Parts: sequence; C-alpha cells; structure tokens
Amino acid sequence: MRSHHPTNHKLVSFPANIIKTAVRLLILLVAVLSLTGCQINSRNLTQQKVVHVTLWQGVNPSQNRDVLQKLVDKFNQTHFDIQVDSLYVGQSDQQMPKILAAVVGNATPDLLWFNPTIAGQLVELDALLPLDEMLETSAVKKEIDPALFATMELNSKIWSVPFATNNIGVFYRPSLFKAAGITELPRTWEELRQVAKKLTIDKNGDGRIDQHGIILPLGKGEFTVFIWLPFMWSGGGELVGGDSQNAAAIDLTENFGAIAGLQFWRDLITDGSAILSGAERGYETDALLAGKVAMQLTGSWTLGQFKASNIDFGVFPIPVGQRPATSIGGENLFVFKTTQKQEKAAFKFIEYVLSEEFQTEWAMATGYLPVNLKSRQSAKYQEFVKKDPAMKVFLDQAKYGRSRPIFSGYNRVSENLGRAVESVMLGKSSPQEALKASQQRLDLIFK
Repeated sequence: MRSHHPTNHKLVSFPANIIKTAVRLLILLVAVLSLTGCQINSRNLTQQKVVHVTLWQGVNPSQNRDVLQKLVDKFNQTHFDIQVDSLYVGQSDQQMPKILAAVVGNATPDLLWFNPTIAGQLVELDALLPLDEMLETSAVKKEIDPALFATMELNSKIWSVPFATNNIGVFYRPSLFKAAGITELPRTWEELRQVAKKLTIDKNGDGRIDQHGIILPLGKGEFTVFIWLPFMWSGGGELVGGDSQNAAAIDLTENFGAIAGLQFWRDLITDGSAILSGAERGYETDALLAGKVAMQLTGSWTLGQFKASNIDFGVFPIPVGQRPATSIGGENLFVFKTTQKQEKAAFKFIEYVLSEEFQTEWAMATGYLPVNLKSRQSAKYQEFVKKDPAMKVFLDQAKYGRSRPIFSGYNRVSENLGRAVESVMLGKSSPQEALKASQQRLDLIFK
C-alpha cells in the first residue's frame, strides 16, 4: 500500500495596506485601458465623420494665397467635422481645361473659385448645384451687397456666391511722375496718352527706351478682356442691351465704344509709350515694381503685394472717354453636384467666407473689397480705409463698376473679343477689321 502523507499548505498573508494598493492599481489600470479604448474609438468615429471638401482656386499673387490658407486653416480648426483642402490650380485660362475635363470625367472638386462668367457654361453641363434653397435659410444672404446679385443669378436661379469683389484702377509710381515733371493725374483718355508719352524715357542716351509710360496686357484670355472692357464701356459701348442674356444679341461690328477702346490702346502702342505684357501674363506687376513702366491697369487685389514691396505707389481712377467706367471683378464660389453630405459641408464653408469676420480679414490683407455689408460698414474696416488712400479710390470708383454678362456662351464672346484685342495690339488689323472677324465667328457659333 502506498502511504499518504498529509501536505502542509501554508497561507501567505499580506498586510492590508498592500492589498488595498494593489486593488487600486488594478482599478486604475482598467480605467486607463478603458479610457484609452474610448479615446481611440472616439477618434476613429470622428475621423469617419469628417467631411473633406476640396476647393479649386487660382488666387494671385502668392501673398494672397497665403492669406487664404490662413483663413482656411482657421475654419478647419473650428470645424472638427469638416476639413477644407484648398488647391491652387492656376490662372483662369489654365483652369478652364481642367474644370471641363473634371466635369466630363465626373471628377469635380466640391467648390470652385472662379469668375462668375463661367456660370452659363457649367449650368448647360448640368454640373452645378443651385443655391437658392440653402441661401434662403441662411442669415448671410441679407448681408451680401445687393449689387453683386447680378453676378450670382442666371435664368432666375442663384448658381454662385461672391467670394470677394474688386475693380480696376491705374497703379502708378509717384516718384517717376515727379521726375518727369508731371504734377496732375490724368482724367481723360487724351490726358493719359500725353502723360504716357512724358513718362517714356531713354535714361542713359543709348537710343533705347528704359522706361515706358504704361504696360498693357497681351493675350486673348479673359484677363485681357476684363482689363480692356472699361475702355469699351467708357467709349459708350455695350456688349448686350438691357437685361439681355442672349449671346446672339451681340453685334461687335456696330459697337462704336469697342472700336474707340481698341483704337485708344493701339494709339498708346503706336506712340511708343506702351509696352505689352508677356502672352497671357498681364496680371504680373514686375515691370511696374521695378520701375520699368510708370503705370499699369490692375485691380485692388494687388494692394497687399505693393504694400509688401515697400516701393512708392499710388492709384487713380481709369481716365474717361465718354463716361466713367470700370470692371467689377472678383471671383465667386460654385458648388458642384456631388452628394448631399458634401454639398452641405461645402455650403458651411461658403457661409464662413461670406461672414463679416472672413470678409474683413481678407479685405484688409489683400485689397479686395468686402462683399459683406456689415464688414464694409464696420469700424475696423472704416478705420483701415481712412489710412489707405488707394483703397478709397476703389471704393469710390465702385459706383461706376460694370459686371460682365454671365449668359451661356459668354466664354465664346470673351474669346473672340480677346482675339480682336490681341490682333489690334500686335498691329495685324484695325479695330474695325478685328471686330468684324470676331463677329463673323460668333455668328457661325450662335446663329
């Protein structure tokens, strides 16, 4: 038989304080793991709920793009469920092929920053979301400058909202005016022509001009047309009559304001007092900043760049032919048809852009004019204007501003106007010949 011996089991006893500490540590560990798990789950859920909104824009100069990015960052930091990705996709003329390819390929961004004239083309392609319903229930609608609704509407529907607005004036270098003995700013076309001649100088006597009076944009793109249109309007011309939204109603051959505006620009070239920009680069201001030219037609959006350059500069209104005129510029925001979730998130960003806060910060940093009436009337902005005489020129001139038509087919009209301007600037044809050729092409398209 196997003998069994009883086993002695000794119980180890721990002091009560050690047991309590262990229990507490265990509870704490469980709590930490639980909390960490919750945080991870919460973070994952938040990431899943974030709606990424893509914005295509062509903001220039680069300083203005930096301002926009800071404002976009501010939105992203205060909206955990929406993140806006702002992408620079080039100047307007560079954007057009990308935009149309994106529409055809069903790969559009959520938001597009572009001049309002593209509306007709995109509406025809059934690519845009009408904004009437969303705007109607938004508090920002009543704060938008009523004058800008003309850039938003087509066929009794709202297709975009203004991002910011501006107009065109003449930037000049006061030191160069003073050196040439010019004491009064030109107010008429003829005075501008004479001043440009005086400012065209061979400084070192080598027989070559070192400083020209003015630089004009070369190219048939929209920027050239935008800069030239005030001269057509000032010369008494119109693109379309009344409230017409029909491109077929345009008749360039009988547009005597257009003929006069083209002839005036050509006269500046013939005088030798104007030089042309690089092709489709009329928005660049390097020549004026360097003192190679004394004047340039450009808009309030360049004020930030000029202030940062620390050179002397001033602004005066566009001299008058028959009547004062300037182009109302500034881009609008368009919402592409995507999903309801994306569209709502995009409109949330639109409300932010239209807000008094955004508009005031953007305007003061860039030189654009606020589209929000509260912003424009705010003590902060009014104080800013008092200290900036150049800004006051654009605000005062706004009452003479004209908007480009946004009817379907405007892109064709603009392209053919641009071809006419380019042909006349390069001396290939007279204003009458260039406009006749453009009208013949338009007739083939529309009639």
